[in-house]
Amino acid sequence: MKDYKRYTVTAALPYANGPIHIGHLAGVYVPADIYVRYLRLRKRDVIFICGSDEHGVPITLRAKKEGKTPQQIVDFYNELNKKAFEDFGISFDIYSRTSNKVHYETASEFFKTLYDKNEFLELENEQLFDETANQFLADRYITGTCPHCGYEKAYGDQCEKCGTSLSATDLINPVSVFSGTKPVLKSTKHWYLSLDKYSDFIQKWIIEGHKDDWRPNVVSQVKSWLDAGLRPRAVTRDLDWGVPVPIKGADGKVLYVWFDAPIGYISATKELTEDWEKYWKDKDTKLVHFIGKDNIVFHAIIFPIMLKAEGSYILPDNVPANSFLNLEDDKISTSRNWAVWLHEYLEDFTDKQDVLRFVLTVNAPEAKDNNFTWKDFQTRNNKELVADFGNFVNRALVLNNKYFEGVVQVPREYQTIDKNVLSEISIIRDKVAESIEQYKIREALYFAMDLARLGNKYFADTEPWVVAKTDLERVKTILYIGIQIVANLSVLMEAFLPFSTKKIRKMLNLSDEIFWDMIGHSDIVKSGEKLGKPELLFEQITDEQIQKQLDRLEKTKIENKNAENIIPKIKENITFDDFTKLDIRIGTVLSAEKLPKTTKLIKILLDSGLEKRTIVAGIAEHYKPEEIIGKKVVFLANLEPRKIKGIESQGMMLMAENPEGNLSFLITDKEIQNGSKIS
Repeated sequence: MKDYKRYTVTAALPYANGPIHIGHLAGVYVPADIYVRYLRLRKRDVIFICGSDEHGVPITLRAKKEGKTPQQIVDFYNELNKKAFEDFGISFDIYSRTSNKVHYETASEFFKTLYDKNEFLELENEQLFDETANQFLADRYITGTCPHCGYEKAYGDQCEKCGTSLSATDLINPVSVFSGTKPVLKSTKHWYLSLDKYSDFIQKWIIEGHKDDWRPNVVSQVKSWLDAGLRPRAVTRDLDWGVPVPIKGADGKVLYVWFDAPIGYISATKELTEDWEKYWKDKDTKLVHFIGKDNIVFHAIIFPIMLKAEGSYILPDNVPANSFLNLEDDKISTSRNWAVWLHEYLEDFTDKQDVLRFVLTVNAPEAKDNNFTWKDFQTRNNKELVADFGNFVNRALVLNNKYFEGVVQVPREYQTIDKNVLSEISIIRDKVAESIEQYKIREALYFAMDLARLGNKYFADTEPWVVAKTDLERVKTILYIGIQIVANLSVLMEAFLPFSTKKIRKMLNLSDEIFWDMIGHSDIVKSGEKLGKPELLFEQITDEQIQKQLDRLEKTKIENKNAENIIPKIKENITFDDFTKLDIRIGTVLSAEKLPKTTKLIKILLDSGLEKRTIVAGIAEHYKPEEIIGKKVVFLANLEPRKIKGIESQGMMLMAENPEGNLSFLITDKEIQNGSKIS
């Protein structure tokens, strides 16, 4: 393994359109902070870079929703999140903003360098345009019916109900979020980065070069993109919020957020130090990106291609991407307020930062999605932190107070059990180091807790409270070793539990100038040292405290259900001519079968009166295929056919949806011939 002179560690820039929640912490910020704190303990030259991502459509949507300007939105959430990170102990060297002047200059310069090197394609194509609002529409500015599950509020880039990735042109009945009108296609010019030119580079660099040391989820996702074929991707957008495209003929266009956001790591480093280039351009620097799995494509394909195309930057040595954390067996959702927000946690659990850091690390979604529950949070605190870790530390100091008035004694002759315990400390240290350096943070914490378990076992085996009745000299040695284990814990656990280990060092009268190479020493605390007053590191978390959090989530669940049950408003008026364009008819279901590998789709063969036609409908959650055979249905006959899961759907069934989201067939009170037209 190469011995690097310095480290540049980045954590994904959070959107400044909402607060930080536990999913963000578990996926990115806690593991990144643990890794950086470990490097500092090893006396490595390391910078830890993050900041607010302040451009992009989600921010403008939030501004529109709240009746504010985008600048007001990013100012508020930048301050909220920056303070929350600081209070939680995430030790960034800088928390910058992509709205800063230095970022605009850096992103513009980066774009112009690639532009001058002919790395962009200048293409005109048709994009959706809102004629009423007089603007082009980014994918998130368009909503409509998902062609896969029938959800009527799908976005132009993704359906949040079934999770399918979409293009805006895939939506059925698309409308602009600004005016509610149907957008039209209009020609516009944009600049595209030719990702396809770098397919061989990505193949050799990641698939062949890092398949053994990068996480399988990263390598497999990169491979799937390569297998599908990389294509040119637009780096500009028709928006008025973002970094202006710095070339002639690009008026009214900005850099697309996925292009300008990762450059924010570089601009933040410029803001941090004049020596920024050595952290980004020196081959003796190790660059590591901590991200969530939804950012893999940007950090393992697009940003590296940007760096490679520019030519003077180093490439990331690793991109440890975590999966997602669920909350009480349900997907965390900011739009549904289904989350544990960091700033609210810090209000409810004052001085319990380390408890959440511990629980999120134990449940870190490193290999697959994982789950957070408040009951598990309580159990982990009460059994592992209070009963194992805190109990050992407290016992060592309390016993030393009891028998020796808090003064660390000179140890007598070591017995075999004493020597074995002391030798085990360095073994545990090395396991922790190896795991962290392989980005196995959850495993590293498990090994680190072994030292607390070792201390508890040592006291259980030696029973100093019993031995004190007959051999106080032996107790001097036992408690001396116990105090040294506590001191070693204060160093070993610093990266994981920085607030608690600082308390330990205060009780031991140790300086905060601690380093990794102290671990394994049996004289960190010197004989004759008068220790401080013992304090409890952790407290029991009560059922009442947990119930308060569960009640809050239950209230959110009820609010979401009530919101879903509101009968939608009647849409804007249409003309009679608009209505006459719809050809709505009666048909009979001849056969029906559920589509394999889908949860909602049924393939229906329909007798339309004139011919037989196939319709794919997202109704499998409401009806079994056999239940609808022979039913008379109402369908839109002149809807343009489209392929759904490889099957051409030749129309759309019309159904009623009640406030609870249940679908029902439209029925008639008389027998009507197939093909009859509804008017």
